[in-house]
Amino acid sequence: MSASTQTPNPAVTSSVRWAVLTAVAFAGFWLTYAAFVLTAPGQRIENAALRGADQEDAALVVESDAALNAITVSSLGAVSLFVVLFALVRKRVDLAVAAAVVIVGSSVITQVLKRFVLPRPELAEVTGPYASNSFPSGHTAIAMSVLFALLIVVPFAWRGLAMFLGAFYAIAIGAHTLTSKWHRFSDTLGADLVALGVACAVTVVLVKRGSLVRVRSGRYPLRVVFVVAPIAVGAAISLSLGALILVMGEHPTHPDEVLDYNMYLALHGLAAGASALTALVFWWSWRRIAAVGPG
Repeated sequence: MSASTQTPNPAVTSSVRWAVLTAVAFAGFWLTYAAFVLTAPGQRIENAALRGADQEDAALVVESDAALNAITVSSLGAVSLFVVLFALVRKRVDLAVAAAVVIVGSSVITQVLKRFVLPRPELAEVTGPYASNSFPSGHTAIAMSVLFALLIVVPFAWRGLAMFLGAFYAIAIGAHTLTSKWHRFSDTLGADLVALGVACAVTVVLVKRGSLVRVRSGRYPLRVVFVVAPIAVGAAISLSLGALILVMGEHPTHPDEVLDYNMYLALHGLAAGASALTALVFWWSWRRIAAVGPG
């Protein structure tokens, strides 16, 4: 069949999956806050993990600090500008606006919630400087929202590369926040869910505008082999081991080097796994979906 007689890609007319994901993401956000911030057991577990991070290898902490310190207002502005300009080069103002809303919206929401809306009541005894509220994580929200913005603006054929570059970075940032003791596990998970909710809500608007189509042609098996499969396997391992340690291990009620480090390992694994799973969920929601037009 010649290119001139090929059946065009059909428009995406239903936004149900993204509407459901938006609702699930924000419901999960509030459940995370309720379970880990508003309960004494949740606070004790996360405080123990922060104490356990003190036992992490010093070189890894230095590396983690460097990665987190690289995320600044300037670097966020530069990355956001790059993503928006990429969409404009494609002559897609709608995608440029969508990407900007995902990145800026996720960051603004996390900062407003953390600084002005969500309290952290003193429900558990605190040992060390861990009493301040840090839910949700701004660093994680930035890393994950940039990934989602990239997946929205890049051409369908390039999406595997965008996922490869962005997902592994976002997953690493989520784990680094615990290693450096900048955030708790709930902060990372909450930020992942904020970014996912905003990105899915923006996708709903793109569908309503008729901006998306279902891609019928082209197969990219290397994406599965080198991108999706490693992330999925890593997520499964991290989540399984983290949950196993958390459920089967003893929860410390006072500082204990062994138990604290176990809690750190558990929540570190859950943080990395949760970020990986969040990335995969949004990737799945855009499976064989592309912007209308060339590219």
